[in-house]
Amino acid sequence: MALIEEIRLRLPHIELAAQVYGPIDGRPVIALHGWLDNANSFARLAPRLPGLRIVAVDLAGHGFSAHRPLGAGYALWDYAYDVLQVAEQLGWSRFSLLGHSLGAIVSLVLAGAVPERVERLALIDGLVPPPGPPLDPAERMGQALREQMGLASKRKAVHASLEQAVAARMRGLVAVSYEAAELLAERGLEAVPGGYSWRSDSRLTLTSPVRLQEAQVHAFIRRVACPAQLLVAEQGLLIKHTELLDQLPFRVERLPGGHHLHLNDEQGASLVADCFNRFFAMP
Repeated sequence: MALIEEIRLRLPHIELAAQVYGPIDGRPVIALHGWLDNANSFARLAPRLPGLRIVAVDLAGHGFSAHRPLGAGYALWDYAYDVLQVAEQLGWSRFSLLGHSLGAIVSLVLAGAVPERVERLALIDGLVPPPGPPLDPAERMGQALREQMGLASKRKAVHASLEQAVAARMRGLVAVSYEAAELLAERGLEAVPGGYSWRSDSRLTLTSPVRLQEAQVHAFIRRVACPAQLLVAEQGLLIKHTELLDQLPFRVERLPGGHHLHLNDEQGASLVADCFNRFFAMP
């Protein structure tokens, strides 16, 4: 069983929780999980990546990390700023990024925005925001504002038992295995009157007022200056973006499994680890 260190990162603007894997002198890697997940997303994968010093962060509003203050939001650039502040606190002038889904999108944004800071880019089934309803920018902004104004009247779902909460996560927008849902529940659930509720910030479920378009994603891709590898799940969210995938200057490998292939089972975690171990061993 791999030793895992739990740490708190007291950044100038927010406090984040994180798990640390690997030797203190290993290659520095910041791992970023997906939307409504948490650092346990890497519980199966990280122990299979020897030689790396992996800091798996609970993104703001997720897991054991603090929620953003009232009036603030959860834009991609806010997450990117958080990661830079994490690197500053760790004393890492250069580091690699390991990202899944939303975490992969944040990793790409950061690697394109500040390429001098990122050594390697390892992405799992994430590169562009998932497609939503076809809204023009004004409609999107209006919908986002209306949802924000109505948030105070909404209440989180309360599940009578841990088993019901885990079952609800299995049936989420992106389904996961029972074992994956259990791992995410370890950092994601809190006891409340009447049962259990997911501790993630309710604002995370609101419409984003601004969303990156594919042409903007290409601008970040062009600025990536480090070696990069993208793993695409054959039953995942990226597989339909064939035109974008064919144009990427990254190493792209397709693997069997769903969107959470690195977490759903041991076989998927091993396949992902084999790819990334080869990638990080490259000169």
